[in-house]
Amino acid sequence: MEASSAWRDVPRERRARFAARALEQIPALAQDILAEIRREYPGLVFIADDSGEPKALVAIRHALELFVEQMATGSSRPSSLPEIFRDFGRGEVAHGRSLDSLQGIYRLGVRLSWRRMAEIGQQAEIPSSAMYELAESAFEYLDVIVAQSVRGYAEAVARQAGERLRLQRLLVDLLLAEHRSDPSAFLADRAADVGWRLPEKVAVAVLLRPAEETVAPAVGDEVLLDMEGERPRLVVPDPDAPGRTELLHRAVAGWSGALGPSVPVAEAAASLRWADAAVGMIERDLLPHGRLLHCAEHVEALVLLPAGVLIDDLARRRLAQLDESGGPAHAHRLAETLLAWLETRGGAPEVATRLGVHPQTVRYRLRQLRELWGDDLDDPDRRFELELVLRARRLRGELAPPPG
Repeated sequence: MEASSAWRDVPRERRARFAARALEQIPALAQDILAEIRREYPGLVFIADDSGEPKALVAIRHALELFVEQMATGSSRPSSLPEIFRDFGRGEVAHGRSLDSLQGIYRLGVRLSWRRMAEIGQQAEIPSSAMYELAESAFEYLDVIVAQSVRGYAEAVARQAGERLRLQRLLVDLLLAEHRSDPSAFLADRAADVGWRLPEKVAVAVLLRPAEETVAPAVGDEVLLDMEGERPRLVVPDPDAPGRTELLHRAVAGWSGALGPSVPVAEAAASLRWADAAVGMIERDLLPHGRLLHCAEHVEALVLLPAGVLIDDLARRRLAQLDESGGPAHAHRLAETLLAWLETRGGAPEVATRLGVHPQTVRYRLRQLRELWGDDLDDPDRRFELELVLRARRLRGELAPPPG
């Protein structure tokens, strides 16, 4: 059953008379509305169409005609709204404005239109109840127009965000490429395209996606983020600035990854190489998971572990004496004692404290070490090589970690 309607109860000829008078006055009404908009919003720029008329004037006139047509036919919604209302929404994005002013303009237009429609209603002897219903329809019509502009606004925001993301990925690729000459001027132009200030120094982070998390970390606009690929990359400007490290760690909480060293912006690729190397070690369980590591805090592992073949060859030559020490278990204890002595350069009490054994045990082992290596233990180069290969073994988990 159709709902009762005071407007539909108005005799057809009166509705037709109302519509005819309204249509006659729409051109002048549209001009009045545009003039009032110019007064209320003096900073607005009105673009003309191919005929030289302001597009806003054409839109006002068309919207009024559609509304009157809707009322005359008794339809619940206008047959179609001009595309220009969606364009108005897109235009607000292009000018960096919110939809607030545009909605204010629409409300102004509806208020002025309603005053004129009320006058015409009196002239056409339309009952007050029908005019109240007409007013409700006018505000429903306003909602439709606003929704059209909101769609245009959302489309433009999405396109703008997509374009910025594309340009940002391009900038990241350029930053992380190897450069034979100073790229600062070129990079500054590309950075300006995304509103990013080119810093003097950067650090590059590489992340591993956590199994339970795919949402990009909220690093803020200052940090360039590239989520493409298996290992997301971040370019962190001014990494040594106060508070930068804390903000970054909060943003990537729950992610595993590594932050490369701070380098001049033209050398960002070097920071990326160290971060990539560290992430590879995280994947092989050679460095800890579950947080953002700083490469500067893991220099020993980053330098020694990738040189595994060279270190193993050096170990075969420098640690051959351990094979003569009386079995694998004893050789292991001697190796730990030798490393503790090389690191502390102390006497038996200091080495014993480090190993957690009795000083007399250490004195016995130190005598054995002297017998095995002799004068090599007094040669700085030999001591360095011994410490190098033993530290590498400890990093691999073959020797006990240092205390604390």
